[in-house]
Amino acid sequence: MKKVLALILAGGRGTRLDILSENRVKPSVPFAGKYRIIDFTLSNCANSGIYDIAILTQYLPFSLNDHIGSGKPWDLDRRDSKVTLLQPHNEWYMGTADAVRKNIHYIEQVKADYVLILSGDHIYKMNYRKMIDKHIENNASLTVGVNIVDPKDAHHFGMLSADENLRINEFVEKPKNTTLTMASMGIYVFNTDVLIKYLKEMDNPDLDFGKHIIPKMIHENPVFAYKFYGYWKDVGTYESYLETNLGLIETVDKIQLDMYDPSWKIYTRSEELPAVKVGSKASIKQALLSNGSIVAGTVERSVLSPGVIVHPFATVRNSVILNDVEIMPGAVVDNCIIDKHTLIGAYAKVGFGDDLTPNIEHPELLTTGITVLGKHLNVPEKMVVGRNVRIFQGAELGKVSLNKINSGETIR
Repeated sequence: MKKVLALILAGGRGTRLDILSENRVKPSVPFAGKYRIIDFTLSNCANSGIYDIAILTQYLPFSLNDHIGSGKPWDLDRRDSKVTLLQPHNEWYMGTADAVRKNIHYIEQVKADYVLILSGDHIYKMNYRKMIDKHIENNASLTVGVNIVDPKDAHHFGMLSADENLRINEFVEKPKNTTLTMASMGIYVFNTDVLIKYLKEMDNPDLDFGKHIIPKMIHENPVFAYKFYGYWKDVGTYESYLETNLGLIETVDKIQLDMYDPSWKIYTRSEELPAVKVGSKASIKQALLSNGSIVAGTVERSVLSPGVIVHPFATVRNSVILNDVEIMPGAVVDNCIIDKHTLIGAYAKVGFGDDLTPNIEHPELLTTGITVLGKHLNVPEKMVVGRNVRIFQGAELGKVSLNKINSGETIR
């Protein structure tokens, strides 16, 4: 079997996730209760039999480094496997390909036949070996994983067209207007010698695969698309993060991402916590409940991460609650994302009312009524918090006038 080196790009700040990425990189953001976003890419590697992995980190790497450790949960601590964390030394990474270029000596040292380049911030299950086999069959220099998207969403992706054999003949990075429907997933299989050649020859300081390398390569080398028809989500906004989490609690016939498939497990580093505890008067409908959580109140269409406590007569609806959040008696949390170690006081209402004023400071982040709270907050008893509100870690909510935060406000 040919040797494959997987490089996972995990240094993005994830600015559209705003509060959730204030103290962690996007791949390290918790997801689906007990997981982190990067767990899906790492699990794909393990399930595909790819055990030589390097993770390129940059901003705020501590949470991610601590989560991955030696790679044991993904079986990456074996004698014939390893996971290496690579961080920039003297200069920041300026583009996706620049990040790889700044680690070119590591690639040369590994001496792999192929380099598989992956993003660490997408939710999907994929057998990379099938893509690599197709790359070899096509005698390609580069193969790009693609997914079909609506043209109205094309401005988020590198868009491409290909002939009947799927050889790529056009590639446009994040076009404002296009009729193209094939989107790059940010998954690339390179012949190692070809990758090294282009990294050394191209002198763009902000060298990027989508902007520079792929458009140049399609005129000089056989570059093919590999169509992936499965579930694939970029949870890069508050809305997509909430919707994708809540999509996991749909009924079996509607669920798009099966996390219960024993043949393709999603691995993670788990905390040693006791089993979920459900009180005698609890009401639970459509929910993911993680280890260590205690529910004595009402939970509807929500995801509870490890250690969450919902007290009697408290209600959580349509929300994602991260680790060790405590929701006191009588409190109501509706359409919210709440980060770790936050306390919601008794009879507080968070995500309240019909006023959908977009977030005034950053309307592009919150317009649909989602309210987001950061870590380590203490929401006072009977406080009322409206819709499209952002409350950052460190905010002193006890000093808020009238114990009320109106829709669209930002509190720091």
